[in-house]
Amino acid sequence: MGLFDFVKEAGEGLLGKLTGQAEEDSKAVQSRVQDLGLGVEGLKVRVEGDRAVLEGQAASQADAEKAIIAAGNIPGIAQVDDRIAVAKPAKASQYYKVQKGDSLSKIAKQFYGDAMKYPQIFEANKPMLKDPDKIYPGQVLRIPALD
Repeated sequence: MGLFDFVKEAGEGLLGKLTGQAEEDSKAVQSRVQDLGLGVEGLKVRVEGDRAVLEGQAASQADAEKAIIAAGNIPGIAQVDDRIAVAKPAKASQYYKVQKGDSLSKIAKQFYGDAMKYPQIFEANKPMLKDPDKIYPGQVLRIPALD
C-alpha cells in the first residue's frame, strides 16, 4: 500500500484522454483494470484529478501491483494511491520508468545482471504487455525479484 508516481502524459492511449469528469474517469479506469482480469475482487477506482485511488482485495502481491501499473500507465494519471488489501503478501517488486532507447533485455541486464532474463520482466507485466518489443518511454514496469 502506498502512493506510486507515474508520467501523466505517458500511456498507451487505450482510453484516450481522461475527461476531467471524476465519475466518468473513475468508471473508465476501473473498466480498463477489470478488463485485464487481474484478480482484484471488489475493485473500486476513484479518480481525483490526476490521481487514481484503488481499493479492493487482491489474491496476490503480483495482482495488486499489476492493477497499480495498469491504472498508472493510463494517460492523465500521475499517481496511484494503492489501498488494495493483499491476501498473500509477498516481497514488493521494484518499479522502473522506461527511458528512450530501453529494451526489456537492457532493463534485465540493469536489474538482474543478465539480459537474457528479460522474459521474467515480460511475464511480470502481462497482460499489460503483449509483446516484449513494445514498450514506450514513460511506461512504468514491475521488476520482480528473481526466485
